[in-house]
Amino acid sequence: MKKILPRGSYKLLNAWAFYDWANSVYSLVINSAIFPIFYAAVSIEAFEKGNVPDLLKDVNNESIIIITTAIAFLIVSILSPILSGIADYSGQKKRFLQFFCYLGALSCIGLSMFSFDYLWISLLIYMLALIGFWGSLVFYNSYLPDIAFPEQQDKISAKGFSMGYIGSVLLLVICLALLKGGFYPEDGLYPNNLYLKFTPVQVSFILVGVWWMGFAQYTYAYLPLGTKKDRSDVKNIFTNGFQELKKIWKNLSENLQMKRYLGAFFIYSMAVQTVMLVATYFGTEEVAWEEDGSTMGLITSILLIQIVAIIGAWLASLLSRKIGNIKTLIIINILWVMICIYGYFVVTPMQFYITAACVGFVMGSIQSLSRSTYSKMIPNGNPDTASYFSFYDVAEKIGIVIGMLIFAIVGEVSGSMREPILFLVVFFIIGVILLYRVPKLKEQLD
Repeated sequence: MKKILPRGSYKLLNAWAFYDWANSVYSLVINSAIFPIFYAAVSIEAFEKGNVPDLLKDVNNESIIIITTAIAFLIVSILSPILSGIADYSGQKKRFLQFFCYLGALSCIGLSMFSFDYLWISLLIYMLALIGFWGSLVFYNSYLPDIAFPEQQDKISAKGFSMGYIGSVLLLVICLALLKGGFYPEDGLYPNNLYLKFTPVQVSFILVGVWWMGFAQYTYAYLPLGTKKDRSDVKNIFTNGFQELKKIWKNLSENLQMKRYLGAFFIYSMAVQTVMLVATYFGTEEVAWEEDGSTMGLITSILLIQIVAIIGAWLASLLSRKIGNIKTLIIINILWVMICIYGYFVVTPMQFYITAACVGFVMGSIQSLSRSTYSKMIPNGNPDTASYFSFYDVAEKIGIVIGMLIFAIVGEVSGSMREPILFLVVFFIIGVILLYRVPKLKEQLD
């Protein structure tokens, strides 16, 4: 039996951060790089051949996956408080983290069978992969105040995101090596074996699942199981999660700093996550790539985002030590406004690469710093970390649902993916205004 490591332990912090290395391959390969390009190709072909369910024949092919994504995030926002409440009172936080990890990883493997021939099942598998990834983050993020002291949280949060970017880039490079022969070589990778006749894109999805489950074992080896709370006054642990959210909502009236910060986070995160989820689809639809150059061009731009994001996460951590978390977040949001305005006019591949580099720089910084800023606002020693982070995640997911639906609706009405970008500009501007209103009550945040 492994010795329980104390809070702040170097080994414990590294084990926690290593889960970013494990799960970020989903975010890059499935969410951003290979799957969006794969989906664009198979969906366009399906619409051209009329191989689309009657219910969806009049819907834009990109809107199908965007709406499916929004539904999945809505499910996560409903499940999070239920499961976090159970996790708090059962003392089994790590088991829930493992469950969602395995659900997501196995679903990624299942995406290797994605087809418009059985679209509803394929979309369900896609949704389960997304639910697995984001559901696991509820419990993963809630460990941060448990395993790290406030002065360690910015640095270890940035380290987690940086490790995630490095690991995911490494796997994407491996996938690119497989894809050099094309997405769909006629004979597959193993033409002489009937049971292993996989295309490179199928192998890529399988590798994501195996990588995610495999490397997560190091994290599970050192993370504590969880702290079991007193449930003597709890009538129903299945509904208690919502009661916990209600209690935290009431506590916000006594914590003006956290209340205003969450309001700002809700708005600007809505825009950040929408950009991350639709960037590749925008690239396939709106950028004038040379013939047969879109696939490698898009993947190259995504690799650029990941590499620059590592630098962005660390620079944000350093800047926050100099001027404080909130001021740093304000600067990052202003940069997002400028990037979105520029992105509206992007047409050429070079312009898209420039935008990708800028997005990478602010993407890593805003994610890392947002997580650690909120963690610092949780009262020190509070046992309800899962509930606090459930509240944080529910706010984020509802924001994503709203952002994705607005993007899809405006895109359907305008017939373009450019006009919705203007709505994202508004969200970032509101985010800046709300961040200015966050009281400077703690030295490390002002």
